[in-house]
Amino acid sequence: MISINNISKSYGDTIAVDSISLEIKKDELFGLIGPDGAGKTTLMRILMTLLLPDSGTAKMAGIDVVKNYKEIRKRVGYMPGRFSLYQDLSVEENLQFFATVFGTSIEENYDLIKDIYSHIEPFKKRLAGRLSGGMKQKLALSCALIHKPEILILDEPTTGVDAVSRKEFWEMLKNLQKKEITIMVSTPYMDEAELCDRVALIQEGKILEVDTPGGIVARNGRKTFAVRSKEMYRLVNDLRSFEKTESAYTFGQFIHFIGIDDDVEETELEIFLKKQNHKNILVEEIAPGIEDVFMGLMKMSSESLVTGNE
Repeated sequence: MISINNISKSYGDTIAVDSISLEIKKDELFGLIGPDGAGKTTLMRILMTLLLPDSGTAKMAGIDVVKNYKEIRKRVGYMPGRFSLYQDLSVEENLQFFATVFGTSIEENYDLIKDIYSHIEPFKKRLAGRLSGGMKQKLALSCALIHKPEILILDEPTTGVDAVSRKEFWEMLKNLQKKEITIMVSTPYMDEAELCDRVALIQEGKILEVDTPGGIVARNGRKTFAVRSKEMYRLVNDLRSFEKTESAYTFGQFIHFIGIDDDVEETELEIFLKKQNHKNILVEEIAPGIEDVFMGLMKMSSESLVTGNE
């Protein structure tokens, strides 16, 4: 349904997207996962015909995004990362406006959006600018769907909203997927990666891995420890000074530790930390998650770039 072939885009000397190729299947919920500045928004703007690529091609539903941009806009729904609806129009007026632009009406496609729009319909006379973050999110999604698109492109749709709204939003996406809509969503949140059928991990404009979340973890997961002590700030610095450390970073109430090889044992870490005068030490081996894998892939990618430059 979405085919991306060697797409590249630069802004001056900065490479935003570097020869990316992806294939996204019909009716798939596909996640583009990476931190701010990884190239997610640039790639999505190219797909939505808002930017021209420097090189490469892309098609959605078999339509070239450069040659047939008007047709793309009819068949694809887009929700940009920043709330971009008319804040001085009401909820209902925004939805009516987007329906009119696409030659349809709220009534004609209400069945498609009713599960989403019903949450905000009691406030349909309220100005969009006075909505909460979660309600703005639902309005933007309703507007992106009102013309019954085949494909939905969502750029970091849950950034800045509360945990409950994030959960509700992903439930909505799962329901939309059942209505035979292909969905491509970008997010910096690793926990949301687990909710996708497949994901692409992206960093500095390059794709690091593409697979199911479970497949990526199974292929790249390393022996991982959750570590805690009474002095957490000093703990992370001490762990990073340990001669067998590959990575140590904060993860909730723990430090996730990965050694330079998988021979590191819990007792070694405990002995080391006791020598550093840590108290209330807890070291426990855990199953690696996709965030642990992503951190490792990012480190490997950075090291390979340094080696290449040398």
